[in-house]
Amino acid sequence: MKPLFNRGPSAGVRLVLALVLAFALIIADLHYRQFDALRSGLAVTVYPLQVLASLPTRFAQDLESQMASKVELRAENERLHRENLTLRARLQRFASLESENERLRNLLGSAFKVGERVLIAELLQVDLDPYRQQVLIDKGALSGVFVGQPVLDANAVMGQVVRTNPLTSTVLLITDARHSLPVKINRNGLRSIATGSGLVDQLNLLHLPKKADVRVGDLLVTSGLGGTYPPGYPVARVTEVRIEPGKRFATVTAEPTARLDRSHEVLLVWSLPKLMESGVMTETGGTGITSTLEP
Repeated sequence: MKPLFNRGPSAGVRLVLALVLAFALIIADLHYRQFDALRSGLAVTVYPLQVLASLPTRFAQDLESQMASKVELRAENERLHRENLTLRARLQRFASLESENERLRNLLGSAFKVGERVLIAELLQVDLDPYRQQVLIDKGALSGVFVGQPVLDANAVMGQVVRTNPLTSTVLLITDARHSLPVKINRNGLRSIATGSGLVDQLNLLHLPKKADVRVGDLLVTSGLGGTYPPGYPVARVTEVRIEPGKRFATVTAEPTARLDRSHEVLLVWSLPKLMESGVMTETGGTGITSTLEP
């Protein structure tokens, strides 16, 4: 729209004058620093406006940072959770290996005590009913296992091999009712026969006179007679001595010191030293179960 009154210079002249004035002010400011105080005052004046103008940007940046932090924290949490599960699984495996290592170390320690050729075998099957207490191990005739071979664990005598196959063998435990084992009381050397009761935690001592020197807590060890088991190896501890009227012998029971119901590895022993050489060992039947009575 055309103005009614044409006053003052034209727009082009005003633009040129404004540019000249601007350049003059810039040159004066650069050379003479005449506007520092004015600039500082204007800066203080417009600072609240700058802060207000920057608020949306800062809010957006903070929101983006928080969102990124939450995403990163969630990813980090998931990664740590997976690592924790993996480490816990490995820890369980390490605990299992440590336990297995401890058992094997105990078995090897037992091997040193026996001082004979030994072989470690693992249990494949356990049969602990009152009529048949035996286990199946993963070593057989191909490994040199033979019928009548003594089997130990880290603590004591467990039983003897009664059947062999090329890859596996059956071990009759000392608590089987068919099994008998020559033993002696470690305290005084009193000899007896420990027979299985059919219970995994009980042996019976046969033919002990009522006046025999046997006490609760006495340790029974293999006497070595019979030639099957190495002498001096722990068998059981006496748990009860009972004198009953009308019976010729005392009723004596003992608890095996071997972990018959918990062992996972066993020790096969090639230990038939002096007694076999002297011909003391005798065996009966096809089962290979020693039934020698000590004199």
